[in-house]
Amino acid sequence: MQEKPSTREARQSPQEKPTQLPARTRPKWLRLSHEHTAFSATLLLMVSAMLSRVIGLVRIKVIAYLFGAGSLTDAYNTAFQLPDMLTYLLVGGTASITFITILSRYREQGREHESEEALSVILSVMLLVLGTAVILGEIFAPLYTRIFFPGFDAATAALCTHMTRILLPAQLCFFAGGVLAAVLLVRKQFAWQAVSPLVYNLGIILGGVVLAKHFGVSSLAIGAVAGAIAGPFLLNYIGAHRIGLRLRFSLNWSHPGLREWVRMSIPLMIGVSLVSADTWILSHFASQGRGDITKLLYAKTLFTAPMAILGQAAGAASMPFFAALAGQGKHREFASAVNRIVTRIFAFAFLLSAWMIGLAYPAVDLVLRGGFFRHADVGQTALYFTLFAGSLCFWSAQAIYARAFYAAGNTFTPMAASTAITAASIPIYWYLFHRMGPVGLALASDCGIVVQTLALAWLLHFKRLVAWNGLEYSELVRSLGAAVLAFAALDGMVHLLPRAGIFRHDLLQLGCGTVAWMATAWMVLHFTGSKLPQQLTQRFRNRSEVVSPAALEQALE
Repeated sequence: MQEKPSTREARQSPQEKPTQLPARTRPKWLRLSHEHTAFSATLLLMVSAMLSRVIGLVRIKVIAYLFGAGSLTDAYNTAFQLPDMLTYLLVGGTASITFITILSRYREQGREHESEEALSVILSVMLLVLGTAVILGEIFAPLYTRIFFPGFDAATAALCTHMTRILLPAQLCFFAGGVLAAVLLVRKQFAWQAVSPLVYNLGIILGGVVLAKHFGVSSLAIGAVAGAIAGPFLLNYIGAHRIGLRLRFSLNWSHPGLREWVRMSIPLMIGVSLVSADTWILSHFASQGRGDITKLLYAKTLFTAPMAILGQAAGAASMPFFAALAGQGKHREFASAVNRIVTRIFAFAFLLSAWMIGLAYPAVDLVLRGGFFRHADVGQTALYFTLFAGSLCFWSAQAIYARAFYAAGNTFTPMAASTAITAASIPIYWYLFHRMGPVGLALASDCGIVVQTLALAWLLHFKRLVAWNGLEYSELVRSLGAAVLAFAALDGMVHLLPRAGIFRHDLLQLGCGTVAWMATAWMVLHFTGSKLPQQLTQRFRNRSEVVSPAALEQALE
C-alpha cells in the first residue's frame, strides 16, 4: 500500500521536493509489512539475529559486571528453567513451527476465514491450559528447585525460587506471541519477528541497569517479563492486527483445527530434544560448583550468537517456504532446497568455528571481564567456549533438518529420535562430569548434538524426504580446507601480537586475527574454485522482489 505523504511534505514547494530521497529507493525488505523471498527473509533475520546477539552480549556484559559469576548469577540463570520447561512440554516449545504448517495449508486452499477461527480456538484453549500450569508452577517452584539443583545452598535455592515465580507468567506472552508470529510468517512478513527479540533483550538490560539498586539480581527477572510483554507479545499483536486478523475467545474443544494442532504438537510436547535439554542437564550437574552454571551458560551464550545467525535465522526464514513446497507436493524442489541450505550452513560454520576457536580468549576477555567478573573467570569461560565452538556446524544444521520434518507434517519422527538420543546422552553427561568436571559437560554436549544431527539427516534420507547424497560434498571439502588454513594464519598472527588480557591487546588480536582469517579463507576458497565468495557477493546485490514458493530454488541458489 502506498504511503500517504505527511502534512509537512504536502506543504513543501516543488523546488524542495527533489532533494528528498524518493520512496522507491528505500529498501522495501526493511518495511514491516513487506513480503519476503527466501533470501531476503534470511538476510533480514540474520541481521536481526546479529543485532540481537550484539544486544545479548551487552546484556551478559551488564550482568557479569554487576553480579560476576557466582551464586547470584547461578540462581538467575536457573530461574528460567522451569518456565522454559512448562512451555516446551505443554505447547511443544516453539508454537509457530506447527502453526506455520497448518496455516500454510489453509492459505494454499483459500480457507483464510477458517484459519482465523482455528487460531481463536487454539489460542483460547492453550492459554487456559498454560495459565493453569503457570499457577501450579508458582505453587511447586520450591520443590522443583530442590530436586533439580541439589547443589544449591538454602539462600541460592530461595533466590532461584523467587525469580522463577517472577518469570513464570511471561510464558503466556511467549506462547501468544508465537501464535501471532506464525500468522505473519505465513504471509512472508518477517520484520516483526526480527524486532521482537531485540526488545526482549533490551528489557533485561534496562531492568538490571535501572532496578538493580532496589531489587538486586531480581531486577533482571523483572526486566525479562517487561521485555516479553513489549516484544514477543505486543509487537506481534500489532503486526497481526494491522493485517486484519481478528481473534475471539472460544473453547470449542471439538474444532478440527484444534485437533490437527494437537496431533502435530503432541510429539513436540512429549518428546525432549537435546537442543533444549542440553541447558537443563548442564545446569543440573553444574549446580554442585559455585559459579560453574554461570560460566558454562555465558560460554554457550557467546557460542550461540553465530549459531543463531546461521541455523536459527535460516531455519525460521526457510520454514514457510519449506511448508509451501511440501504442501504443493514439490518433493524434488523441497529436498534440493534443504540440501542447499545445509551445505551453505556447514560451509560457513567450518569457517566461523576456526575464527571462534582461534580468538576465544580475547573475545571472552573483551566481552565479559570487568566489575565482579575476574581474569580467572575469563580463562574458564574461554575454555568452555572453545569446546562448544567445535560443534557449531552440527548445532546449526540440525535446526534445518528438524524444520524439514515439521514442514512435511511429520513431528513424531524427529522428536522420537531426539528423545531417545537425549535419554541415552544423560549417562554420558554424568560420566564425563565426574571424570572431568564442567569440561566434561561441554564435551558431552558436543557429542550429543553430533549424534542428533546425524540421526536427523539419516532419518530424512530413510523417509525419502531429503537424500543426504544431495549435499555438495566438494564444497564442504573446500570450506573445511579453507577453515584449517585460515585458523593456522590466525593463530600465527595472534602469537606475533602482545598477549591478550588487556583490553587494547584484546582488540588488537581480534582485529588483526580476523583480517588474517578472512584474507586466508577468501583466497583459499577462490583458488580452489568454491562458489561461496561469488554467491555471497551476488546475493547481497540481489534486489529481487518476487515472492513465490515455486521460485525458492532460484532464491536459494
